[in-house]
Amino acid sequence: MENEGLIDGNIPQVGKHIQKGDKRTIRGWVMYDWANSVYNLVISSAIFPIFYDTVTTNHYKSTHGIADTDSIPDGVNVTVNFFGWEVSNSALMSFVLSASFLLVSFLSPLLSGIADYRGNKKRFLQFFCYLGATACISLFYFNDLLENDLIEVGLLSLFIASIGFWNSLVFYNSYLPEIAEPKDHDKISARGFSMGYFGSMLLLVICLLLIKIPALTFGYFDDYAKVTPDVIEAMPVKYCFILVGIWWIAFSQLTYRVLPNTTSNRVKEKGYIWKGFSELKKVFIEFRKTFRLKRYLTAFFFFNTGVQTVMLMATYFAKKEIDWPIDKMTGKPNDSGLIIAILLIQLLGAAGAFIMSRVSQRIGNIKTLGISIVIWVGVCGGAFLIHTPVEFYALACTVGLVMGGVQAMARSTYSKFLPETEDHASYFSFYDATEKIGIVCGTLFFGTMELVFNDMRFSVLSVAFFFVAGLLMLFRVPKEERVLA
Repeated sequence: MENEGLIDGNIPQVGKHIQKGDKRTIRGWVMYDWANSVYNLVISSAIFPIFYDTVTTNHYKSTHGIADTDSIPDGVNVTVNFFGWEVSNSALMSFVLSASFLLVSFLSPLLSGIADYRGNKKRFLQFFCYLGATACISLFYFNDLLENDLIEVGLLSLFIASIGFWNSLVFYNSYLPEIAEPKDHDKISARGFSMGYFGSMLLLVICLLLIKIPALTFGYFDDYAKVTPDVIEAMPVKYCFILVGIWWIAFSQLTYRVLPNTTSNRVKEKGYIWKGFSELKKVFIEFRKTFRLKRYLTAFFFFNTGVQTVMLMATYFAKKEIDWPIDKMTGKPNDSGLIIAILLIQLLGAAGAFIMSRVSQRIGNIKTLGISIVIWVGVCGGAFLIHTPVEFYALACTVGLVMGGVQAMARSTYSKFLPETEDHASYFSFYDATEKIGIVCGTLFFGTMELVFNDMRFSVLSVAFFFVAGLLMLFRVPKEERVLA
């Protein structure tokens, strides 16, 4: 009877007998971080933002009579034609991401309620994984679509990829309280983020090699930035997007082999969509009666809005606002150091996740989060002041140390604060929806501030508001839960 609910004593089935702390299950769960984080790095932070900025800038030059070797005049924003409107390329990116997060914040609570009721949340996890990965692969055609004035179709791929990635996370995160005891949540959450940083960093290095090695045959080996603008069609930058999709799908299979659909043994009835609504309504009523959980989620809304906004827009900020040295051969800024900074962030992010998990064991999760938020406020102020690559590297190191820690602690803290329940996906949908609505607010706020001030530095500085508000609300989270009548 000791292996009841398991296949061959190792792999958990659907049912309430899953063994918390099972090492094989935990390893499988962690591997999804390894699988999906390549989207976050290659698509959200590194290769695609540089690719997007490069191709939209080149397109702007060709349509406005500016020679390819000439720089964009000072004070002139690169714009793209989006449904007949001329919009700043970076502002447009923030608005597209905002729209995807808004849809995710609507879908995840509904789908999680259905998943909890039907007991098939792994199927939802797989669906959004495959949807996101396929959309990443389709970004291969982005440049061709732009050249044919179909940027709207190209951005649709990015929109769908974002939906796939973020919607899959609500079902993935909801397994944490099912596979481990609360005392292990910090450690396992940090382990997942660290694996994600290492895995995505490995693929990024592979992508850079894929870009650089063919560049050598054309005589372009001085810097990464030169390869991308001048010979973008000839170079295999776009193949990196295909690699992301393949990597995401391939490594996620290690997760699907061991994770159960759910730990619920409920009898399923017809009308599951309505039952999903009912399930979500029941959980929402329970959630409203909590005190500590609600206060924590309010604080999370603000400080995580700041974190995610900075992470999503950091590369665009660095491309526009840092005074990269001019390459003598091309006469253009040599921003290849941006990739080095991104690799530094990933490496230190893995270390930061483990450091903060250790710190939390000594002083508690709330105080640990508070310390990291104070550092984030300093990051926003520093970003407003910096101009040189060296200053940017120093700031990137700081971001790396607090980025992984605050994300890992935020997830595990919420998991610890959950009441006894079988509806983990529904509870985590509130966490996910809060996160996505926050990102919508943050990215819209960021893009609007850039349009108002015509200066992205004010956008970054204004993000400090979210961190300060989150810190103040974090102080109001009590040590113990109490249930409201």
